Amino acid sequence: MAASASPSSSAASFVDAARLRRDADIAAAWSEGMRIQHALFALRARPNGLAVIRVAVAAPRSLGRAVARNRSRRRLREAFRIAIGNLQRGPGCDVVIVARSRIASATFADLREAAAGAIGSLAERVSTAT
Repeated sequence: MAASASPSSSAASFVDAARLRRDADIAAAWSEGMRIQHALFALRARPNGLAVIRVAVAAPRSLGRAVARNRSRRRLREAFRIAIGNLQRGPGCDVVIVARSRIASATFADLREAAAGAIGSLAERVSTAT
């Protein structure tokens, strides 16, 4: 398998502090957050007052069976983990990412590029908003 065709096989992952878990936090980010739309995903984010970007990833049932949804979530989470890791320290925010149907046919390189663009745009917008 080519290195750019799939997520890295290293043991790297989001630390617990970087995962958005509480339903109230997810709902607040989704309803009050700034929007970034892409063909592969929809993203909502709002500043959280912390020094860390916390991420929640969702895949609706319209993506298919559990295997397809879980694969989409894993690929999105890894692409955003890489994009956030390349980001300079800045204000923290809560990010909710929802996969779209086109994600199934996208290459991991396309997904990484889209995630990097979205995180860059988000960092710009959050830094000007605070």
